[in-house]
Amino acid sequence: MSNAKERKHAKKMRNQPTNVTLSSGFVADRGVKHHIGGGKPSQAEKQEPHSGTGRLWQAKMTSHSLSEPDGNELCSSKVMFKKKGGWKAGPEGTSQEIPKYITASTFAQARAAEISAMLKAVTQKSSNSLVFQTLPRHMRRRAMSHNVRRLPRRLQEMAQKEAEKAVHQKKEHSKSKCHKARRCHINRLLEFNRRQKKNRWLETHIWHAKRFHMVKKWGYCLGDRPTVKSHRACYRAMTSRCLLQDLSYYCCLELKGKEEEILKALSQMCSVDTGLTFAAVHCLSGKRQGSLLLYRANKYPRQVLGPATFIWKSEMTPGDLATCRQLWIWLHPTLKQDILEEIKTVCQCVETIRLAVDVPNPLLTPSQEKNQTELSKERNGKKRKRRDDGEMAGPIKKVAGDGTRDPLQPRSWVSPTTGILVSDLTMEMNRFRLIGPLSHAILTQALKVAAVHTEEEGTGETPHRWWMEACKNPDSLSLHRRQEAIFELLGGVTSPAEIPAGTVLGLTIGDPRINMPQKRTKALSSPENCQDNEKVRQLLLEGVPVECTHSFIWDQDICKSVTENKISDQDLNRMRSELLVPGSQLVLGPRESKIPILLIQQPGKVTGEDRLGWGSGWDVLSPKGWGMAFWIPFIYRGARVGGLKEAAVHSQYKRSPAIPGDYPDSPAGILFAEEQARNLLEKYKRRPPAKRPNYVKLGTLAPFCCPWEHLARDWESRICAQDESWVSWSPDGQESTSLGRDVVRGAAEPKRASQAPGVPEEMMHMECQAHSGPRRARDPVLREVCIAASGTQLCVLRSRKLLKQLSAWCRPSSEDSRASQRARGGCQEKLTREACLSILAHFPRALVWVSLALLRKGSPEPHTMVCVPAREDVLQLRQDRHYCGPQEPKHSDPFKSKNLKRQQRKHEGRATATELAAGEPVAELEAPTRGLWSGPLPGVTAHCSRPLLGFVTQGDFSMAVGCGEALGFVSLTGLLHMLACQPAAQRGLVLLRPPASPQYRFARIAIEV
Repeated sequence: MSNAKERKHAKKMRNQPTNVTLSSGFVADRGVKHHIGGGKPSQAEKQEPHSGTGRLWQAKMTSHSLSEPDGNELCSSKVMFKKKGGWKAGPEGTSQEIPKYITASTFAQARAAEISAMLKAVTQKSSNSLVFQTLPRHMRRRAMSHNVRRLPRRLQEMAQKEAEKAVHQKKEHSKSKCHKARRCHINRLLEFNRRQKKNRWLETHIWHAKRFHMVKKWGYCLGDRPTVKSHRACYRAMTSRCLLQDLSYYCCLELKGKEEEILKALSQMCSVDTGLTFAAVHCLSGKRQGSLLLYRANKYPRQVLGPATFIWKSEMTPGDLATCRQLWIWLHPTLKQDILEEIKTVCQCVETIRLAVDVPNPLLTPSQEKNQTELSKERNGKKRKRRDDGEMAGPIKKVAGDGTRDPLQPRSWVSPTTGILVSDLTMEMNRFRLIGPLSHAILTQALKVAAVHTEEEGTGETPHRWWMEACKNPDSLSLHRRQEAIFELLGGVTSPAEIPAGTVLGLTIGDPRINMPQKRTKALSSPENCQDNEKVRQLLLEGVPVECTHSFIWDQDICKSVTENKISDQDLNRMRSELLVPGSQLVLGPRESKIPILLIQQPGKVTGEDRLGWGSGWDVLSPKGWGMAFWIPFIYRGARVGGLKEAAVHSQYKRSPAIPGDYPDSPAGILFAEEQARNLLEKYKRRPPAKRPNYVKLGTLAPFCCPWEHLARDWESRICAQDESWVSWSPDGQESTSLGRDVVRGAAEPKRASQAPGVPEEMMHMECQAHSGPRRARDPVLREVCIAASGTQLCVLRSRKLLKQLSAWCRPSSEDSRASQRARGGCQEKLTREACLSILAHFPRALVWVSLALLRKGSPEPHTMVCVPAREDVLQLRQDRHYCGPQEPKHSDPFKSKNLKRQQRKHEGRATATELAAGEPVAELEAPTRGLWSGPLPGVTAHCSRPLLGFVTQGDFSMAVGCGEALGFVSLTGLLHMLACQPAAQRGLVLLRPPASPQYRFARIAIEV
C-alpha cells in the first residue's frame, strides 16, 4: 500500500479501538474472534474435520488462544478489505481463508462488544468543534447554533448536552430581564458613574455620544466632530445662522473678599501692557466681561500661565471698597492647576475649608455598589411599586465633580490675613455658546422670562420660595421688568456684533422645556417687531445698564435649590399626556421652575481691519442639572451643534491663538507640543519607509514640533556675530547691510561647494560661529542686546504698543503713497536701527504672533516653515505674476551610510564590541528612524536655502477669505532683520514651505492687534 493510502487508512482508523476486550466469562471467544478476524490458522485448525462437534473445536481453540495471546493481539489489528484479485488481509497483503461455520452466540457477543466500542469512540469528541460544525457546509444553518431542533435528529441529543454546559449557557440576567429591565434607572446610573472614574462626562454626553466622534481630553470625554459631513454646514452656521457648542468643561474659580485686597493680589499676575486688567472700569462694575493674560507673580513678560476671562458681580453700593465683592475667573482645563496654585499663593490662601455642602458626592464605594446591585437583583422581573412613605430611597446620583481634580480634595481655601476666599466652582454651572447672527432669535424664542407670582396664587405648594420672596420686593420686581424689556429688545438686533463687547445681562426664566415646539423649526430674526428704535440705539451705544446685570445665579444656595427641585422629564411628559387638548400649552403656574441665568456677549473677531465682528455670539450660564433642558430647545429652534474641531476652526478664522497649543511659553503649551510630537512620530513610524516622506532629504529638521528655543538662539547668534547687521534706510528704500547681502547671497547660491554634501555654505559658516561663540560687538548698544539675550527664557511679545508698531512696519508702503502713511499713522516711529535695538533690548529671544495669507494657490498646514525670500525670488515674482515660488534643492542623507552599516551587521550577526570599545553611547547604537534627523539639531535658520523665520501652528484653506491662511510665530529678531532688508514696497513678503514638500509659496505676513 502506498504512503498516501496508508495515511488515508490511518486517518480513518484513528478513532477505532486497537483491541476489543470481552468480559471474563467469554475467554473462549477470543479464539473465535482471532480466527474470524483474519489471523493465520494453526495446524490443529487445519486438521479439524468440519463435521466435528462444536465442543471439541471450541476446546481446541481455547487451548490455542491461551497458549498464544501475543499472536492474537497482533492478528486482531489486521483488517480485511477487498482488492483486485480477492480479499486481502492487513498491510502485508497475506491471504486469509473464511471459516466454514461459526457459532452464532459467540459471534454476536463479539460483534456487540465491537459495536459498543465503536459507539464510545464516536461519542467522544476528538476536536473543539461543536456538533453542528461537524456537518457538511451545505447542511449547516445559522439557527443551529442556538436552536437544537434545526439539527438532524441523530445529533440533537448530543447538541442538547453541549448546550447544557456552563460554557455555552447564556448569562443569568438575560433570562429574567428584558431589554427595558436591563436599562432601568438605578442600574443605568450605576454604570454611568462607574464609567466616569477616569474621564468626566458633561450633561450632554449621551446626546453627543450618539452623534459625534468622542475623544478623551483634559480629564473629560468630549465631542470632537460630528459623524456626518458638516464642515461647510458648520461654517455657514457660524456666518449666517447659529452654531451651538457645549463649553461646560471650562473651569470656574470664584474669589470673595474686599475689592481692594482682591485687586492688590491679582495685580501681580497681569500687566497693563497686554491690555485690560481686573481693575478695568467697565469690568469692575460688572457691566462687561473682561479677558487678559495671567503670568507668574511679578514675572512679566516671561513665565506666562495662559489666558482667562473674568466677570465681577455688580456691586450694590458703587464706590464702596470695603464691601465684599465676588469675582469669577473662567479658565481652560489645561491651565486650571497652575493658575489656581498661583492665585492661592498671591492671595495667601493657606487654610482649607471642608464643608459638607461644598464637597461633591464622590463615586460609589464598593459596598454601596454591592448594595445597589443586590437591590436591583431583588427587583428583576418585578414591577416596582410607588412608595409615598419614603421607604424606597432614590438612586444615588453624581451631580458634582470634574476631571481636573480629585473629587475628595477640598474646593475652598481662605486667607487669614487678606480674608479672600477662593473656591473651585468647576462643573457647578453649564456654559453653552451660540455663535452666529441668529443667536438673538434663538435666545428670544427658546427662553421666556419667568412669570411673577404673588401670595394670592397659593405659594404654599411651590418649592421655589426664593422667587416668591423676590417678587415681594418692589426693587427686585422693577429690576426684573427692566431685564425683560432689554431681553425683548435683543430680538430687534441683527447681529450680536452690534452689542458692545462683553455685555452681561442677568435673567430669571421659566422652564425652557415647556415652550419647546413639537417639531424642529428655524428661528428667524424679526427687526420689525421691535417698535422702539430709540431704545435699541441706546442699547447698542451704551450697552446693558449696570443694574440689569444682576442675577440670582451668583447665589449658590439658590442654584442648589433650583437643581434639586427640577421637574423630571417623566413627570413633565405625564402632565402633557393628561392635557385635554393634545399639543396645547402646558401651564404649571407656581409649580413651574424658575432658573436664574447669565447672558454674556462674545465679541468674535476684534483684531485687524477685515471681517470685524465675525463669529460673535452669546454665552449662556445656567445652574448644573439643567443642561439638557436648555440644549434640546436650542436645537429645536435651528441651532447646529459643533465640537472641538469646529471650535478650532472658529478660533482660526478669528485669527486668535488656540488654547493651549498657541502658547508655547506656557507650561500647558509645552506639554501639548510634546504630546502632539509623540503622536505624530508614532503615526509616522507606523507607515513603511517607502510610503512616508524622507524629511532629511527634504531639508526638514523638525517635522513634528517647532524648536522655538533653537530658532530664537540662532537668530541671536546671527545678529551678535556681526555688528553691522542693522541698516538705516535711505529714502530710496535700499539697504546697506553686510548681513543682508550675506543672507541674500546665501539664498541665491544654494549650490555652492560646501564642506558637507547637501548643506549650504552659509549654514556651515553660521555653525562655526555658533560653536566658536559670538564675536564681541563693537557697538555698545548691540553689546547690551547680546548680553540681555544671553541666559534669558523664551517669551512671546504681547505688548500692545510694540505690536501696533510692528504691524505698521509690516505693511508695504512707498514714499509717495499718502494713503499708506495715514494707514500706518502719523505718530508711528520709523523703522530705524535704534528703534529695532531698543525693542530687542527689552524683549530678547522673543516670538511674535503673526497671520499669513497666501498670494497664490496652496493650503498651509501645521509645522509649515516660514522663510525669508531671496532678492531673486522677489524680482521674479515682480516680473511674473503667476510665479509660484522657488523649490528647495534636494539634501543629502548623512545617516544613510550608518543605516546601511547597521543593517549589514544585523544580517551578519556581528557584535558591536568595537563600537562599545570606542566609547559610543548606547543611545547612538540604537537604529535611528529612517527619514528623520538623528541626534541634536544643527543650526535651524541656515539649514535650507532660505533662512528660517518661524513656524505655522494653525493653517488650512479659509472659506472666509477664499485662500489659504495660516497662523503662527516668527522670531522677533528675524522679523526685524527681514523688514530692514526688504524694500518698502515689498515689506512683509515671506515664503511658506510644508514639511513634506520642497515647494516654497509666497505669502503676506501681518500682525493684527
